[in-house]
Amino acid sequence: MQNQPDTSYFEHDADIGIVGRGTTLEQAFEAAAHAVFAIFTDLDKVQPNESLTLEFDESDPEFALVTWLNLLLGNARERGMVFSRFHIRHDGDQWQANALGEKWQPSFEEGVEVKGATLTMLSVRQIGKGWEARCIVDV
Repeated sequence: MQNQPDTSYFEHDADIGIVGRGTTLEQAFEAAAHAVFAIFTDLDKVQPNESLTLEFDESDPEFALVTWLNLLLGNARERGMVFSRFHIRHDGDQWQANALGEKWQPSFEEGVEVKGATLTMLSVRQIGKGWEARCIVDV
């Protein structure tokens, strides 16, 4: 069994705050994506049958986080999918990513739909030897 990403949530009046942590910036971004899609359903039940490749340019890590999450959400909505595995790398301003998942199944336990990642409480920072990526998502 793979190691589970280090994710958590924090209280917010109308929406949900997500937090992704990792030893690298990329792992924190992957954990943040996992946190977002875990709001939809139990990701342990989502098979990594289909792959999505994404590329984008962004110099600011905080804006890169929001861009990453919103690209995932937009593609998931457009394709009728839910993603459960994430991989992202960057070289300077260029980001390359891959998400794996499957088409939404009626058998999935339905959580809450996430509409998008916002700039509210947006933070990407190094904490000790690791990284933390957080923001509010609109539900």
